[in-house]
Amino acid sequence: MPDSRRGILYGVAAYTMWGLFPLYWPLLKPSGAVEILAHRMVWSLVVVAAALAVRRHWSWVKPLVRQPAKLGLLALAAIFVTVNWGTYIYAVNSGHVVESALGYFINPLVNVLFGVALLRERLRPLQWAAVGFGALAVLVLTVDYGRPPWVALTLAFSFGIYGLVKKRANVEATESLAVETLVLLVPALGYLTWLQATGTATFGHEGVGHALLLVTAGLITAVPLICFGAAAIRVPLSTVGLLQYIAPILQFACGVLIAKEVMPPSRWIGFSIVWLALAIFTYDSIRAARQTARSRIAVQAQPERSTT
Repeated sequence: MPDSRRGILYGVAAYTMWGLFPLYWPLLKPSGAVEILAHRMVWSLVVVAAALAVRRHWSWVKPLVRQPAKLGLLALAAIFVTVNWGTYIYAVNSGHVVESALGYFINPLVNVLFGVALLRERLRPLQWAAVGFGALAVLVLTVDYGRPPWVALTLAFSFGIYGLVKKRANVEATESLAVETLVLLVPALGYLTWLQATGTATFGHEGVGHALLLVTAGLITAVPLICFGAAAIRVPLSTVGLLQYIAPILQFACGVLIAKEVMPPSRWIGFSIVWLALAIFTYDSIRAARQTARSRIAVQAQPERSTT
């Protein structure tokens, strides 16, 4: 299977799993968001280490250690994924599933802004229109909520930076996640130890089922992240952004249909503007990809004509 097609399949798998997360995190109550986050860090490392041990795949360690720039990028990725994880757990368990979906809806537009600000890319007119509608949607939803949609903005920007850093690091998915979770291990263990010492931990005090669910958080964290990492280094960032629509669509459905979150008319208007922005962005991306493909075919056909 070509690497690009494999990357797309990895991306679809990752975003589908993330889209169903709102069904899982409420099961971990009464654990707080930070305690759940710490368990995600610890048990994710256990899962990744087990996967590497089964494959007996440790040859990558020494070469990576000799590349401090890559290690620094992975440490930076660990910080931003921590912000993203913690914010998302808080959002789901505090009744903000729809707002968390908004964050992942606007993330492709954030990726476009990063392209302009950091990579000096030039936007096409329709891309500017999509970004403009996205900004308008945030303004409308700010009026609706009575505050800026901080949960959505934090999720969008933290995950956008995480994807950009992972792209720059260009380290295989499992190895990258191993380093990221290793960076987070000491603070996570320290916090969990403090909870146990103060008698405020829920792990082991809410029954075996609850403890197993916390442990399983490592598995359901590691698997989609590994799939995402595998996708990020195999397909363009713009394609990853298009695949990302899968997750917020599922999250939005969970918030409205399962969690029964309130959606007043003004909020529907804000989300409709976001969807319009994404429709414009998607249309422009597909059109640009087709034009690039036609140009490539034309260039390849020129030598053939000259030899006949």
